[in-house]
Amino acid sequence: MLQTRKEKILKECMCLALTALASIMSGLTLHIFVYSNGFAPMGVDGIATMLQKITRLNAGLFSFLINAPLLVIAWLFLNKRYATYTIIYIGLASLSVYVLDVVDFYQYTAEYERFVAAIFSGLLLGIRTGIMLRIGFSTGGIDIISALVQKKRSHINIERIISVFCYSIIGISFFVYDYDLGSVMLSITQMFVFEKGVSLLLSDNRDAVAFHIVTKHPEQLKTDITEQLKHGATVMQSYGMYTGESSSTIISIVNRRQIPEFLGILKNYPDAFVYYTEIKGVKGNFRWKKDDAVQ
Repeated sequence: MLQTRKEKILKECMCLALTALASIMSGLTLHIFVYSNGFAPMGVDGIATMLQKITRLNAGLFSFLINAPLLVIAWLFLNKRYATYTIIYIGLASLSVYVLDVVDFYQYTAEYERFVAAIFSGLLLGIRTGIMLRIGFSTGGIDIISALVQKKRSHINIERIISVFCYSIIGISFFVYDYDLGSVMLSITQMFVFEKGVSLLLSDNRDAVAFHIVTKHPEQLKTDITEQLKHGATVMQSYGMYTGESSSTIISIVNRRQIPEFLGILKNYPDAFVYYTEIKGVKGNFRWKKDDAVQ
């Protein structure tokens, strides 16, 4: 179904609002928790932070200057809408950092519990990045490089390249922060929490598990799954590679809390082969009856 003009306008307004939120969140997090506690975050933010310490010039300026050529490249070679929102984010985030410094906004300075700053900043920056990725855009810097690489070389393990780049920046911070190993440990802690924050935003809100069952009794299992678990399943014909005997393979997605109940059902089928795995996301609706319409 095509989106109406009103729906498109509402969607753009929501994207703009979330981009502004992520930008301000980034500026506040860096100003409050990072700059005053002597460590560098990952990516372009880390480079800008170290340049601020060396030159005493505002990190927002460096962030904008470093991102500027990347934004031009993004505009030329990537989706224009993607580039536009990334430009908006970079502009607002850099401006936020500058304004907070000018007005001398509050900074959390820890003497003994600097890891608190690393943990909170990592979580907030992860949520910031997750917001931008969730709506289909980026926070600039390494994200732009990643998008360019994946467009041209989709088979490359870009996550590994990003990790090497980020840890290289963290390694350089050892020399910038007066050979302080503690600063490096704070940066690594922040990066670890950052990844958890991103996953928190990108993960689906359903905790689901996929069951794969090889059985010779698909009809009986069908009744148990639909009546006791209130879920459906997909049934496929299969055969054993070693025995050559025919069987059925059932795939059913259930909620995590239903694992014990499902395993209890499967105890009635001792000849079945079963394995189950966690899944990262589920789209679509479960239906109580086969005639129910998907909402």
